[in-house]
Amino acid sequence: MSDLFVKICGLRTPEDVDTCVEAGADAIGFVFAPSVRTVEAVTARRLAARVPSHVLTVGVFRGQPLPEVCRLTEESGIGAVQLHGDEGPEYYEALRAEGRTLIRATTASATAARPGAFGEDLLLLDAPDPGSGKPWNWASPDFAAPDGRWILAGGLHPGNVRRAVEVTGAWGVDVSSGVERERGVKSSESIREFIKAARS
Repeated sequence: MSDLFVKICGLRTPEDVDTCVEAGADAIGFVFAPSVRTVEAVTARRLAARVPSHVLTVGVFRGQPLPEVCRLTEESGIGAVQLHGDEGPEYYEALRAEGRTLIRATTASATAARPGAFGEDLLLLDAPDPGSGKPWNWASPDFAAPDGRWILAGGLHPGNVRRAVEVTGAWGVDVSSGVERERGVKSSESIREFIKAARS
């Protein structure tokens, strides 16, 4: 599955961005929600300027007011918005702009885990505690993969991503803590290993 969509999230430095681009990531994420990985809009804009047009730049939000999400999206100049809280369809309607991709992140157990249910372009299924690095049981026989294009996240790392894709049939994968050498600090080696393993 060499065409697997791979997103590396929580980037904060030019070196990390360059590593992701060189290693073949399809998307890179900047966190605007409260986190050890949070970046300012001006920083995200500067980092996004290093990214070629074929790589999607994503801003990650969680439970923030719509005006704040709109402002940070415009100020950073990102190409996609990922909403990671209980935002309703009105967020997606307001953020819909020509050429912008909308990603709805929800937990794997959510009943609304159907791509496009809120008007989003992509669905991301995460663990109950996003960003913690703790996996959910994607190998459970009770897990039913959604139809369409969806992204698997939550506890992935270079050692388990290939198996996770084989078990779930995910269209794409997303990683943050699984490619860090310490909390909030990325490892260039792990980023390269993750992308290689995901597509092996």
